[in-house]
Amino acid sequence: MKKVKITVLKTTLDQELAREYGAEGLGPCPMLREGQVFYADYAKPEGLCDEAWKAVYQYAFALAHGAGEGLFYYGDWIRRPGVAICSCNDGLRPVIFKLEATGEEAVIDYTPVR
Repeated sequence: MKKVKITVLKTTLDQELAREYGAEGLGPCPMLREGQVFYADYAKPEGLCDEAWKAVYQYAFALAHGAGEGLFYYGDWIRRPGVAICSCNDGLRPVIFKLEATGEEAVIDYTPVR
């Protein structure tokens, strides 16, 4: 299993939907910032939002297990091998992530909860 690099590409706010449905003063995600980098292995990286992890973990898992050697979805989605572009599930202020396969081996450096 390899580590996967997760980079925050963009934090967004859908102004139209925010005006109609958002709480007063709603802005882009307050938890993450553009350029922030995380490395995933067996578990959610420290500091990454739980909801964002739920939205991207299946891509991280696939890349960690060799999906990065080819293209996702038969080559009709992303043109670069070993890359996935995903977003969190927040419909008003989604955060866009780039996930990249790395050659670095993942190592369990914590005690799993049993």
